[in-house]
Amino acid sequence: MNYPIDASRHLFELEEGITYLNCANMSPMLHTVRQAGLQALDTRAAPWKIAGADWFTQAEILRELAATVFQTHGNNIALVPSVSYGLAVAAKNLPMKPGQSIMVLEDQFPSNYYVWEQLARRQQLQLITIPRSQEQNITDSILAAINNQTGLVAIPNCHWMDGAHIDLEAVSGAVRKVGASLVLDLSQSLGALPVDIDRIQPDFAVSVGYKWMLGPYGLGYMYVAPKWQAQGDPLEYSWLTKNGAEDFAGLTNYKDGYRHGARRFDMGEFPQFNLLPMCIAALQQIIHWKPAAIQQQLTTLTGRIVAYKKEKGIGLNKEHFVGHMCSIPLGDRDVTSLKKRLEQNKVIVSFRGSSIRVSPHLYNDVPDLDNLLACLEA
Repeated sequence: MNYPIDASRHLFELEEGITYLNCANMSPMLHTVRQAGLQALDTRAAPWKIAGADWFTQAEILRELAATVFQTHGNNIALVPSVSYGLAVAAKNLPMKPGQSIMVLEDQFPSNYYVWEQLARRQQLQLITIPRSQEQNITDSILAAINNQTGLVAIPNCHWMDGAHIDLEAVSGAVRKVGASLVLDLSQSLGALPVDIDRIQPDFAVSVGYKWMLGPYGLGYMYVAPKWQAQGDPLEYSWLTKNGAEDFAGLTNYKDGYRHGARRFDMGEFPQFNLLPMCIAALQQIIHWKPAAIQQQLTTLTGRIVAYKKEKGIGLNKEHFVGHMCSIPLGDRDVTSLKKRLEQNKVIVSFRGSSIRVSPHLYNDVPDLDNLLACLEA
């Protein structure tokens, strides 16, 4: 039975009385995802039932589902264990010249910083941090900093601390104009915010699977632009990514070529018999709901926080924010007492920097946001 998108709490594994506003940390599981995981364990327990084709078929199903969310072709998707893995692939392949700059954001998530810090150190590059500003939004700050010395821009679709939105199409146009590369970490947006990756045209784009993609921990997704699929060098050299891998009897007839498209960048052990069925169930539900509809519904929920901030006259600036995530400045609140009140009332949020990060999903409703505000005002 198809339920209205705003009546979806019963589809998730949630304890009674919990107000969970922390999807940006890790999503609760859908019942269908949990059941798929239990069935997968049963399958893995009986390996004599796993046929040769099963090493590839589920991965191809998942690849196509992920491509639907990215809005691209399935051949452009690789399966990776983590964002740091995917970014390491990008760092290994993108050409840079000494003296060029790599651009990141102030307070960017560490996985999308450390890899570029290391690359800059090894290749005598400049690592430039774009500061947050009260005078202009984050997109304009990025655009103003791009110049002929820019070699790589590595950014998210929204800031992980407060949901400040970045116009990726505008940034992509500016990046291409100076001949630079674009790498995206979509972990805090993919699945909850529509993205047309074929319009944006990054070189690489990665996302975890356990946040807004509603899947298990340990399996994520990477978009690879077609120009890197024929010449790119993978991070590891798994037998599963080579041409003819389906011919188990001929595996020692070593091959030079790779399987088609972005598959050369798949992680080793990508069949992931335990995790793939869970990811498939998660993405099927997201595609059924549609990211645009998810974003619209979550914007309604976070609108309660926006109204509260306007009423209090706090946190107002020139930024444009996504609808699935927002923040509330802590100000001079007693953080220890606040955390205790939240715990007593079973309200789950994240503390990030000097703010509370609020990230609901379709298992939430407006009274959940009011529970949070009641704790703030106590």
